[in-house]
Amino acid sequence: MSKSRSSTTPRLRVGICGAGVGGLVLAVALSRYPDIEVTIYEATSKLTELGAGVGIFPRPWEIIKKLDLEEDLLKVTEIKRQEGPVRTFVYRKSDCSEGLEFYTLITQGNLVMFHRADFQQVLLRRIASSCKMHCGKRLRTYTQRPSEPIKLLFEDGSTATCDVLVGADGLKSAVRQTLMTEKAHFAQSEGRRAEATDCLASIDPWWSGTNSYRVLIPADRLRAQFPNHRVLTQPMQYLGENAHIVAYPISRGKLINFVAFVSRHEKENTKFNGPWVTQTGPEELAAWFNNWEPEVQALINCVDQTLRWAIHTVKPLSTFVDSRVALIGDAAHAMLPTQGSGAGQAIEDAFILATVLGNTKTDRSVASVQRALKVYDLVRRPRAREVQERSRMNENYFSLKYRDVDFSSLRGDKLYASLVELMETVKQNWAWAWTTSPRDSYEEATRLMES
Repeated sequence: MSKSRSSTTPRLRVGICGAGVGGLVLAVALSRYPDIEVTIYEATSKLTELGAGVGIFPRPWEIIKKLDLEEDLLKVTEIKRQEGPVRTFVYRKSDCSEGLEFYTLITQGNLVMFHRADFQQVLLRRIASSCKMHCGKRLRTYTQRPSEPIKLLFEDGSTATCDVLVGADGLKSAVRQTLMTEKAHFAQSEGRRAEATDCLASIDPWWSGTNSYRVLIPADRLRAQFPNHRVLTQPMQYLGENAHIVAYPISRGKLINFVAFVSRHEKENTKFNGPWVTQTGPEELAAWFNNWEPEVQALINCVDQTLRWAIHTVKPLSTFVDSRVALIGDAAHAMLPTQGSGAGQAIEDAFILATVLGNTKTDRSVASVQRALKVYDLVRRPRAREVQERSRMNENYFSLKYRDVDFSSLRGDKLYASLVELMETVKQNWAWAWTTSPRDSYEEATRLMES
């Protein structure tokens, strides 16, 4: 197809709801196909990224390299890419007056960390100039009928059309709501009541039982109070019963990304009462950690206010697609952040989806799009489901829920040995992020498209 023809009659028109990591990486990946027209619809009035840090492990970094984003991204972080064995996190048991350092997590290749807004800006600069972006467009619903384009209806009353709709619209995804509602109605009409019930139960997110307290701490402020604090130069995790803290330097060492997690495991999969994200003063955070070691107290003393997030997850979905509509990222599989892989999974979703949509066999016909999205679902859903469960397991381990071991009653060598055993289990559960490659996934997707 000639350039002039592709600019007037695109092979495919893709509408992306959401300009987070998944939506923007998808737009970058689709920019490699000049005959695909991409339009992004972002709900907020201007592009802002909630949250502070985002980490990319070696597995999704392979996709970053394939998309030629590596050089630009490494310019906005102080962290250099490393191959081979790397000290990634140092672990301490800290819910005591004197902390115990017991483990250093060694990974193959390092975790590269970014300020989320910096990461977003790099992606925005790399999207094709032909990609259209509309802010203040919060999707209400969509309709798809055979032989017609998908019609999008936004909360402001405006409408748009596309050949493929991608829900990259996060935890409270409007695309997921419509997709699962339609699937439930269809199952109900055919008498499959259990399937219909399951689809409806997949619409709303559920509280994980865990809240996180997030804040960026100026490094100079921490240095003034605790000059040789480990976090100034080394990513740390501080573990305790029903709580843990992750802290590491970002923005070329000027800031410390601090996240404290407090877990009430008995509340998993319940409704959370109150706002999911709210600002709190330092007293609430300090109350959870008032008996923790001085190194933790120094961090908390640097906090004036935090954002408290009630961490919600999405129930494992029976499908990520429906006809010409697909879900990616948190809309498809919102998970606990305890494998540092939410962004990585969104990147993998986006790349595999771009691979099948970019395939020359995919055009705007319904059958062609359905086939491509079926391949995406077959390749991505099992893997994402596995990572979702592994993240849940890590959350238990980091809050010292491990094989009925009572860590508070152990002392000396027994305590140390049990903590090391815990972290060896964590490492086995987590190693996929730095020992496996996404190559198998995109090669499988290509093979299925060609078969």
